[in-house]
Amino acid sequence: MTKIIGIDIGGSTTKIVGFSEGQVFSPLLVRATDPVASVYGAFGKFLSENKLLLADIDRLMVTGVGASFITERLYGIPTGKVDEFRAIGMGGLFMSRLTNAIIVSMGTGTALVKADSTSIKHMGGTGVGGGTLLGLSNKMLNIRNFADLIEMAQSGNLANIDLTIGDISRDVLEGLPPETTASNFGKISDLATKSDIALGIINLVFQTIGIISIFAARIDQTKDIVLIGNLTNVPQSNEIFKRLGELFQVSFHLPNYAEYATAVGAAISYTENLQFENI
Repeated sequence: MTKIIGIDIGGSTTKIVGFSEGQVFSPLLVRATDPVASVYGAFGKFLSENKLLLADIDRLMVTGVGASFITERLYGIPTGKVDEFRAIGMGGLFMSRLTNAIIVSMGTGTALVKADSTSIKHMGGTGVGGGTLLGLSNKMLNIRNFADLIEMAQSGNLANIDLTIGDISRDVLEGLPPETTASNFGKISDLATKSDIALGIINLVFQTIGIISIFAARIDQTKDIVLIGNLTNVPQSNEIFKRLGELFQVSFHLPNYAEYATAVGAAISYTENLQFENI
């Protein structure tokens, strides 16, 4: 039974998945600032938790911004390096079971990839992402990690933060319900609580990502947008994307284990005989 290991090496996290007989198994995430250390740490933990030996692994496939630091085979196992955008596109399609979509990888920043059965194309992106969430929450709320920000935002009220269409117009505007955001943080009140501000930061980031994704989908004339990456674990994002989808008549898809999609895409690049670089 052939076992391929896909590894997505990011700036602060490394994600690793097993891939065998068309199925993903044992996704695992390790946090580390050093990309080489994180790869060896993640791979060692993966082997231990799955009771696997080095001889059980047929191929390692690495991708992500930290993959450039991997210059030799890991433990002597045949190792390949996959372009990150190719891995994003392949992983997003596989995890969503779609054949044509805009894949939105939400990490420290956000990358948009057009993917279908014949090609993968990087469409662009935005610097707005997880780094924005943590940077703003650090300066505005003295909050430095996602879990605390998410918890604080649970009781937040956007009515104390954002200016809406209903706040600035009495007329009914076609296609724009009164609750539609006209300006993020455009109505921040002196009475706004930390919870309100936390929710406002989350809303700002995910609305920005959502709108850019919708523009990309319109350019490509598709209705399907697949969300992957670490930010898919922010629970407040679900309602934000749901509202945007209803407003602009697109479908946002959130696959299971979406944060591991790029690692899956690296593994699939080998099984599908796609272009990669042998190390």
